[in-house]
Amino acid sequence: MIYVSDKAREKVSKLMLDASIVDTEAYFLRVSVVGGGCSGLSYKLDFDNESKPMDQVFEDNGVKVVTDLKSFLYLVNTTLDFSDGLNGKGFYFSNPNA
Repeated sequence: MIYVSDKAREKVSKLMLDASIVDTEAYFLRVSVVGGGCSGLSYKLDFDNESKPMDQVFEDNGVKVVTDLKSFLYLVNTTLDFSDGLNGKGFYFSNPNA
């Protein structure tokens, strides 16, 4: 399961509106783990409306989250959150597997 905090849900909804995505039933948040970053891995977030055969689909807090099977192995029980504090603004992942 991939979890979504209240703050992240609010920000995802706002970003969908800003991107003029009106058919929120067809679109979802695609989360993936890609090569790069300090640890050799980094997270990637996109809006998408096309599922792939091996996708893992979750819904938490009103947000549909989709990830590929390989990324899911790194993301199990991860919570997507959003910070708008002084130390940085943006999405971050609370990942117990990291």
